[in-house]
Amino acid sequence: MGNRVAIAGVGLTKFGELWDKSLRDITLEAGMYAIFDAGIKGSEIDAVTIGNMSAGRFTGQEHLGALAVDQGGLGTIPAYSVEAACASGGAAVRHAYMAIKSGEHDAILVLGSEKMSDVNQSQAMDTVSVASDWEWEGLFGATFPALYAFMARRHMLEYGTTEEQLSLVTVKNHANAANNPWAQFQRPVPLEIVMNSGLIADPIRVLHSSPISDGAAGLIMCTEEKAKELTDIPVYIEASTQASDTLALHDREDITTMAAVKKSSREALQKAGLTINDIDVFEVHDSFTIGEIIITEDIGITEKGNGGRIVEEGLTALDGKFPVNPSGGLKARGHPIGATGVAQIAELVLQLRGDAEKRQVDGAETAMAVNIGGTGATSIVHILRR
Repeated sequence: MGNRVAIAGVGLTKFGELWDKSLRDITLEAGMYAIFDAGIKGSEIDAVTIGNMSAGRFTGQEHLGALAVDQGGLGTIPAYSVEAACASGGAAVRHAYMAIKSGEHDAILVLGSEKMSDVNQSQAMDTVSVASDWEWEGLFGATFPALYAFMARRHMLEYGTTEEQLSLVTVKNHANAANNPWAQFQRPVPLEIVMNSGLIADPIRVLHSSPISDGAAGLIMCTEEKAKELTDIPVYIEASTQASDTLALHDREDITTMAAVKKSSREALQKAGLTINDIDVFEVHDSFTIGEIIITEDIGITEKGNGGRIVEEGLTALDGKFPVNPSGGLKARGHPIGATGVAQIAELVLQLRGDAEKRQVDGAETAMAVNIGGTGATSIVHILRR
Protein backbone atom coordinates (compact mmCIF):
# COMPACT_ATOMS: atom_id res chain seq x y z
CA MET A 1 0.00 0.00 0.00
CA GLY A 2 2.90 2.37 0.64
CA ASN A 3 2.88 5.52 2.75
CA ARG A 4 -0.35 7.40 3.32
CA VAL A 5 0.07 10.87 1.79
CA ALA A 6 -1.02 14.00 3.63
CA ILE A 7 -1.12 17.74 3.05
CA ALA A 8 0.13 19.74 6.02
CA GLY A 9 0.27 23.27 4.60
CA VAL A 10 -1.06 25.44 1.78
CA GLY A 11 -0.04 28.77 0.29
CA LEU A 12 -1.57 31.04 -2.33
CA THR A 13 -0.72 34.35 -3.93
CA LYS A 14 -3.33 36.76 -5.18
CA PHE A 15 -4.37 35.80 -8.72
CA GLY A 16 -4.65 38.51 -11.38
CA GLU A 17 -2.44 40.67 -13.57
CA LEU A 18 0.46 41.12 -11.16
CA TRP A 19 2.47 43.76 -12.97
CA ASP A 20 4.70 44.53 -9.99
CA LYS A 21 5.84 40.93 -9.41
CA SER A 22 8.04 38.52 -11.36
CA LEU A 23 7.63 34.77 -11.84
CA ARG A 24 10.26 34.13 -9.17
CA ASP A 25 8.53 36.56 -6.79
CA ILE A 26 5.15 34.83 -6.90
CA THR A 27 6.64 31.32 -6.84
CA LEU A 28 8.70 32.16 -3.74
CA GLU A 29 5.69 33.83 -2.09
CA ALA A 30 3.41 30.80 -2.53
CA GLY A 31 6.13 28.45 -1.32
CA MET A 32 6.89 30.49 1.76
CA TYR A 33 3.19 30.73 2.67
CA ALA A 34 2.87 26.92 2.41
CA ILE A 35 5.98 26.39 4.56
CA PHE A 36 4.73 28.85 7.21
CA ASP A 37 1.26 27.30 7.18
CA ALA A 38 2.70 23.84 7.79
CA GLY A 39 5.20 25.05 10.37
CA ILE A 40 7.89 22.95 8.70
CA LYS A 41 11.60 23.78 8.63
CA GLY A 42 13.33 24.16 5.27
CA SER A 43 15.78 21.46 6.31
CA GLU A 44 12.88 18.98 6.65
CA ILE A 45 11.83 19.39 2.99
CA ASP A 46 13.61 16.83 0.84
CA ALA A 47 12.31 17.66 -2.68
CA VAL A 48 10.41 20.22 -4.75
CA THR A 49 7.99 19.67 -7.62
CA ILE A 50 6.69 22.58 -9.68
CA GLY A 51 3.95 22.62 -12.28
CA ASN A 52 4.33 25.13 -15.10
CA MET A 53 3.18 25.08 -18.71
CA SER A 54 5.45 27.48 -20.55
CA ALA A 55 7.57 29.83 -18.48
CA GLY A 56 10.07 30.11 -21.34
CA ARG A 57 7.47 31.49 -23.74
CA PHE A 58 5.74 33.67 -21.15
CA THR A 59 8.77 35.03 -19.27
CA GLY A 60 11.98 33.78 -20.90
CA GLN A 61 12.87 31.65 -17.84
CA GLU A 62 12.98 27.86 -17.72
CA HIS A 63 14.62 25.40 -15.26
CA LEU A 64 12.06 26.38 -12.63
CA GLY A 65 12.72 23.49 -10.24
CA ALA A 66 16.28 24.58 -9.62
CA LEU A 67 15.15 28.21 -9.48
CA ALA A 68 12.61 27.40 -6.75
CA VAL A 69 15.18 25.53 -4.65
CA ASP A 70 17.68 28.35 -5.11
CA GLN A 71 15.28 31.19 -4.25
CA GLY A 72 13.87 29.27 -1.29
CA GLY A 73 17.31 28.58 0.18
CA LEU A 74 16.58 24.86 0.24
CA GLY A 75 20.13 23.69 -0.44
CA THR A 76 20.90 20.80 -2.77
CA ILE A 77 17.63 18.85 -2.69
CA PRO A 78 16.22 17.42 -5.95
CA ALA A 79 13.68 19.47 -7.89
CA TYR A 80 11.32 18.39 -10.64
CA SER A 81 9.55 20.61 -13.19
CA VAL A 82 6.33 19.10 -14.54
CA GLU A 83 4.37 20.05 -17.67
CA ALA A 84 0.93 18.81 -18.72
CA ALA A 85 -0.55 21.96 -20.28
CA CYS A 86 -3.39 23.28 -18.06
CA ALA A 87 -3.03 20.17 -15.89
CA SER A 88 0.60 20.96 -15.02
CA GLY A 89 -0.29 21.82 -11.42
CA GLY A 90 -2.26 18.62 -10.95
CA ALA A 91 0.64 16.68 -12.45
CA ALA A 92 3.05 18.25 -9.94
CA VAL A 93 0.76 17.15 -7.10
CA ARG A 94 0.52 13.64 -8.54
CA HIS A 95 4.30 13.43 -9.00
CA ALA A 96 4.79 14.33 -5.32
CA TYR A 97 2.06 11.90 -4.28
CA MET A 98 3.79 9.01 -6.06
CA ALA A 99 7.21 9.97 -4.66
CA ILE A 100 5.92 10.00 -1.07
CA LYS A 101 3.76 6.91 -1.56
CA SER A 102 6.77 4.97 -2.81
CA GLY A 103 8.97 6.04 0.10
CA GLU A 104 11.39 7.99 -2.09
CA HIS A 105 10.63 11.26 -0.26
CA ASP A 106 9.06 12.15 3.10
CA ALA A 107 8.21 15.84 2.68
CA ILE A 108 7.87 17.73 -0.60
CA LEU A 109 7.16 21.37 -1.40
CA VAL A 110 4.73 21.32 -4.33
CA LEU A 111 4.41 24.49 -6.39
CA GLY A 112 2.38 25.64 -9.37
CA SER A 113 3.16 28.91 -11.03
CA GLU A 114 2.52 30.91 -14.20
CA LYS A 115 3.14 34.54 -15.18
CA MET A 116 1.02 35.11 -18.30
CA SER A 117 0.76 38.90 -18.41
CA ASP A 118 4.42 39.45 -19.32
CA VAL A 119 3.47 39.00 -23.00
CA ASN A 120 0.64 40.62 -24.97
CA GLN A 121 -2.73 38.89 -25.32
CA SER A 122 -2.02 37.59 -28.83
CA GLN A 123 1.26 36.01 -27.71
CA ALA A 124 -0.47 34.54 -24.65
CA MET A 125 -3.18 32.97 -26.80
CA ASP A 126 -0.57 31.49 -29.17
CA THR A 127 1.25 29.99 -26.20
CA VAL A 128 -1.93 28.50 -24.76
CA SER A 129 -2.90 27.07 -28.16
CA VAL A 130 0.04 24.68 -28.23
CA ALA A 131 -1.81 22.68 -25.56
CA SER A 132 -4.17 21.58 -28.33
CA ASP A 133 -3.02 19.64 -31.40
CA TRP A 134 -1.07 22.48 -32.95
CA GLU A 135 -0.49 20.76 -36.31
CA TRP A 136 -4.16 19.95 -36.88
CA GLU A 137 -5.94 22.63 -34.81
CA GLY A 138 -3.82 25.64 -33.90
CA LEU A 139 -2.19 26.08 -37.30
CA PHE A 140 -5.64 26.24 -38.89
CA GLY A 141 -6.79 28.97 -36.52
CA ALA A 142 -8.71 26.81 -34.05
CA THR A 143 -8.04 28.69 -30.82
CA PHE A 144 -9.14 27.29 -27.47
CA PRO A 145 -12.35 29.37 -27.49
CA ALA A 146 -13.11 27.91 -30.93
CA LEU A 147 -12.49 24.33 -29.78
CA TYR A 148 -14.68 24.75 -26.71
CA ALA A 149 -17.29 26.43 -28.94
CA PHE A 150 -17.43 23.23 -31.01
CA MET A 151 -18.00 21.27 -27.80
CA ALA A 152 -20.63 23.70 -26.54
CA ARG A 153 -22.54 23.88 -29.82
CA ARG A 154 -22.65 20.07 -30.10
CA HIS A 155 -23.81 19.82 -26.48
CA MET A 156 -26.58 22.30 -27.23
CA LEU A 157 -27.62 20.40 -30.34
CA GLU A 158 -27.69 16.98 -28.67
CA TYR A 159 -28.98 17.83 -25.19
CA GLY A 160 -30.75 21.17 -25.39
CA THR A 161 -28.19 22.99 -23.26
CA THR A 162 -28.82 26.74 -23.41
CA GLU A 163 -26.67 29.85 -23.48
CA GLU A 164 -28.36 30.89 -20.24
CA GLN A 165 -27.09 27.71 -18.57
CA LEU A 166 -23.55 28.43 -19.80
CA SER A 167 -23.95 31.89 -18.31
CA LEU A 168 -25.30 30.67 -14.98
CA VAL A 169 -22.01 28.83 -14.37
CA THR A 170 -20.31 32.23 -14.61
CA VAL A 171 -22.85 33.83 -12.26
CA LYS A 172 -22.36 31.04 -9.68
CA ASN A 173 -18.58 31.07 -9.81
CA HIS A 174 -18.32 34.86 -9.57
CA ALA A 175 -20.64 34.80 -6.56
CA ASN A 176 -18.27 32.30 -4.90
CA ALA A 177 -15.15 34.28 -5.84
CA ALA A 178 -16.60 37.38 -4.21
CA ASN A 179 -15.72 35.65 -0.92
CA ASN A 180 -12.26 34.46 -1.99
CA PRO A 181 -9.50 36.93 -1.03
CA TRP A 182 -7.08 35.36 -3.56
CA ALA A 183 -9.46 35.51 -6.53
CA GLN A 184 -8.82 37.65 -9.59
CA PHE A 185 -12.46 38.80 -9.77
CA GLN A 186 -13.94 39.34 -6.31
CA ARG A 187 -17.32 40.55 -7.46
CA PRO A 188 -20.65 39.06 -8.54
CA VAL A 189 -21.77 39.39 -12.15
CA PRO A 190 -25.47 39.58 -13.11
CA LEU A 191 -26.83 37.11 -15.65
CA GLU A 192 -27.75 39.80 -18.18
CA ILE A 193 -24.20 41.17 -18.17
CA VAL A 194 -22.79 37.70 -18.90
CA MET A 195 -25.27 37.06 -21.72
CA ASN A 196 -24.56 40.43 -23.32
CA SER A 197 -20.76 40.17 -23.15
CA GLY A 198 -18.88 39.97 -26.44
CA LEU A 199 -18.88 36.81 -28.51
CA ILE A 200 -15.45 35.21 -28.97
CA ALA A 201 -16.47 32.02 -30.79
CA ASP A 202 -20.22 31.46 -30.94
CA PRO A 203 -21.67 30.49 -28.43
CA ILE A 204 -18.64 31.23 -26.20
CA ARG A 205 -18.67 34.77 -24.84
CA VAL A 206 -16.00 36.74 -23.02
CA LEU A 207 -17.66 36.06 -19.68
CA HIS A 208 -17.87 32.32 -20.37
CA SER A 209 -14.06 32.26 -20.48
CA SER A 210 -11.28 32.23 -17.90
CA PRO A 211 -8.95 35.26 -17.96
CA ILE A 212 -5.25 35.77 -18.55
CA SER A 213 -3.81 35.41 -15.05
CA ASP A 214 -0.65 35.49 -13.00
CA GLY A 215 -0.37 33.58 -9.76
CA ALA A 216 1.16 30.74 -7.79
CA ALA A 217 0.08 28.13 -5.25
CA GLY A 218 2.00 25.84 -2.91
CA LEU A 219 1.49 22.75 -0.76
CA ILE A 220 3.53 20.87 1.80
CA MET A 221 2.90 17.19 1.09
CA CYS A 222 4.33 14.55 3.39
CA THR A 223 3.90 11.16 5.01
CA GLU A 224 1.12 10.62 7.55
CA GLU A 225 3.70 10.34 10.31
CA LYS A 226 5.26 13.68 9.40
CA ALA A 227 1.87 15.37 9.04
CA LYS A 228 0.88 14.39 12.56
CA GLU A 229 4.02 16.11 13.85
CA LEU A 230 3.09 19.30 12.01
CA THR A 231 -0.68 19.73 12.27
CA ASP A 232 -3.74 18.67 14.24
CA ILE A 233 -5.85 18.69 11.07
CA PRO A 234 -4.00 16.79 8.33
CA VAL A 235 -5.81 16.32 5.02
CA TYR A 236 -5.13 13.04 3.25
CA ILE A 237 -4.98 12.31 -0.46
CA GLU A 238 -7.01 9.12 -0.69
CA ALA A 239 -6.59 8.73 -4.45
CA SER A 240 -4.56 10.23 -7.28
CA THR A 241 -5.29 9.14 -10.85
CA GLN A 242 -4.45 10.25 -14.36
CA ALA A 243 -5.78 9.37 -17.81
CA SER A 244 -5.29 10.56 -21.39
CA ASP A 245 -7.42 11.11 -24.47
CA THR A 246 -6.75 12.23 -28.05
CA LEU A 247 -5.08 15.61 -28.32
CA ALA A 248 -7.28 16.69 -31.24
CA LEU A 249 -11.05 16.97 -30.90
CA HIS A 250 -11.68 15.50 -34.35
CA ASP A 251 -10.22 12.14 -33.27
CA ARG A 252 -12.76 11.66 -30.46
CA GLU A 253 -15.82 9.48 -30.61
CA ASP A 254 -17.89 12.18 -28.89
CA ILE A 255 -16.74 15.76 -28.40
CA THR A 256 -19.30 16.31 -25.62
CA THR A 257 -17.58 13.70 -23.44
CA MET A 258 -14.10 13.78 -21.89
CA ALA A 259 -13.17 10.10 -21.83
CA ALA A 260 -10.06 10.78 -19.74
CA VAL A 261 -12.17 12.49 -17.08
CA LYS A 262 -14.59 9.55 -16.97
CA LYS A 263 -11.76 7.04 -16.58
CA SER A 264 -9.66 8.96 -14.05
CA SER A 265 -12.62 9.96 -11.85
CA ARG A 266 -14.02 6.44 -11.68
CA GLU A 267 -10.60 5.00 -10.87
CA ALA A 268 -10.13 7.61 -8.14
CA LEU A 269 -13.49 6.85 -6.54
CA GLN A 270 -12.75 3.13 -6.65
CA LYS A 271 -9.33 3.59 -5.04
CA ALA A 272 -10.81 5.80 -2.32
CA GLY A 273 -13.66 3.36 -1.70
CA LEU A 274 -16.25 6.09 -2.32
CA THR A 275 -19.09 6.94 -4.67
CA ILE A 276 -19.71 10.34 -6.22
CA ASN A 277 -22.49 10.89 -3.68
CA ASP A 278 -19.92 10.62 -0.88
CA ILE A 279 -18.01 13.70 -2.14
CA ASP A 280 -18.92 16.89 -0.28
CA VAL A 281 -17.17 19.54 -2.40
CA PHE A 282 -15.62 19.77 -5.87
CA GLU A 283 -13.08 21.92 -7.69
CA VAL A 284 -13.32 21.26 -11.44
CA HIS A 285 -11.70 22.73 -14.53
CA ASP A 286 -13.91 25.50 -15.93
CA SER A 287 -11.54 27.29 -18.30
CA PHE A 288 -14.75 27.73 -20.29
CA THR A 289 -18.12 27.28 -18.63
CA ILE A 290 -19.08 24.42 -20.95
CA GLY A 291 -16.08 22.61 -19.42
CA GLU A 292 -17.66 22.65 -15.96
CA ILE A 293 -20.96 21.39 -17.39
CA ILE A 294 -19.30 18.50 -19.24
CA ILE A 295 -17.04 17.54 -16.33
CA THR A 296 -19.91 17.39 -13.84
CA GLU A 297 -21.55 14.90 -16.20
CA ASP A 298 -18.41 12.87 -16.81
CA ILE A 299 -17.54 12.46 -13.11
CA GLY A 300 -21.08 11.19 -12.50
CA ILE A 301 -22.77 14.02 -10.60
CA THR A 302 -25.52 13.86 -13.23
CA GLU A 303 -26.27 11.97 -16.41
CA LYS A 304 -24.86 13.04 -19.77
CA GLY A 305 -26.70 16.08 -21.13
CA ASN A 306 -28.03 17.27 -17.77
CA GLY A 307 -25.04 19.37 -16.67
CA GLY A 308 -26.63 22.67 -17.62
CA ARG A 309 -29.89 21.89 -15.87
CA ILE A 310 -28.26 21.08 -12.52
CA VAL A 311 -26.65 24.53 -12.53
CA GLU A 312 -30.05 26.07 -13.23
CA GLU A 313 -31.56 24.05 -10.38
CA GLY A 314 -28.87 25.15 -7.90
CA LEU A 315 -27.42 21.68 -7.27
CA THR A 316 -23.84 22.94 -7.85
CA ALA A 317 -24.24 26.13 -5.79
CA LEU A 318 -22.34 26.60 -2.53
CA ASP A 319 -25.37 25.38 -0.56
CA GLY A 320 -26.40 22.76 -3.15
CA LYS A 321 -26.09 18.98 -3.01
CA PHE A 322 -22.88 19.05 -5.09
CA PRO A 323 -21.02 22.34 -4.44
CA VAL A 324 -18.73 22.97 -7.43
CA ASN A 325 -15.92 25.55 -7.50
CA PRO A 326 -16.39 27.36 -4.16
CA SER A 327 -13.12 29.16 -4.96
CA GLY A 328 -14.72 30.77 -8.00
CA GLY A 329 -13.06 28.28 -10.32
CA LEU A 330 -10.78 29.18 -13.20
CA LYS A 331 -13.44 31.57 -14.47
CA ALA A 332 -13.39 33.91 -11.48
CA ARG A 333 -10.49 32.88 -9.22
CA GLY A 334 -8.28 33.06 -12.32
CA HIS A 335 -6.29 30.58 -14.40
CA PRO A 336 -2.50 31.02 -14.21
CA ILE A 337 -2.07 27.76 -16.05
CA GLY A 338 0.61 25.95 -14.05
CA ALA A 339 -0.85 27.13 -10.73
CA THR A 340 -4.42 26.01 -11.32
CA GLY A 341 -4.17 22.34 -10.30
CA VAL A 342 -2.26 23.19 -7.11
CA ALA A 343 -4.70 26.00 -6.29
CA GLN A 344 -7.62 23.58 -6.62
CA ILE A 345 -6.04 21.34 -3.98
CA ALA A 346 -5.23 24.30 -1.74
CA GLU A 347 -8.86 25.43 -1.85
CA LEU A 348 -10.11 21.95 -0.98
CA VAL A 349 -7.68 21.67 1.94
CA LEU A 350 -9.06 24.95 3.31
CA GLN A 351 -12.59 23.59 2.86
CA LEU A 352 -11.79 20.33 4.66
CA ARG A 353 -10.05 22.16 7.50
CA GLY A 354 -13.06 24.47 7.87
CA ASP A 355 -10.93 27.51 7.01
CA ALA A 356 -12.75 28.76 3.88
CA GLU A 357 -14.67 31.48 5.77
CA LYS A 358 -17.67 32.89 3.85
CA ARG A 359 -17.36 30.34 1.04
CA GLN A 360 -17.18 27.39 3.43
CA VAL A 361 -19.19 24.29 2.50
CA ASP A 362 -20.83 23.15 5.72
CA GLY A 363 -19.53 19.87 7.10
CA ALA A 364 -17.17 19.12 4.21
CA GLU A 365 -15.13 15.98 4.90
CA THR A 366 -14.38 14.66 1.40
CA ALA A 367 -13.41 16.50 -1.77
CA MET A 368 -12.55 15.95 -5.43
CA ALA A 369 -10.33 18.01 -7.73
CA VAL A 370 -10.46 17.56 -11.52
CA ASN A 371 -7.66 19.29 -13.45
CA ILE A 372 -7.55 18.85 -17.24
CA GLY A 373 -5.03 19.70 -19.92
CA GLY A 374 -6.07 20.97 -23.35
CA THR A 375 -9.64 20.07 -24.23
CA GLY A 376 -9.41 17.01 -21.99
CA ALA A 377 -6.39 15.20 -23.43
CA THR A 378 -5.04 14.95 -19.87
CA SER A 379 -7.21 14.46 -16.79
CA ILE A 380 -5.82 14.33 -13.26
CA VAL A 381 -8.16 13.60 -10.37
CA HIS A 382 -7.44 13.79 -6.65
CA ILE A 383 -9.75 12.76 -3.82
CA LEU A 384 -9.07 14.29 -0.42
CA ARG A 385 -10.40 13.42 3.02
CA ARG A 386 -10.20 15.22 6.32
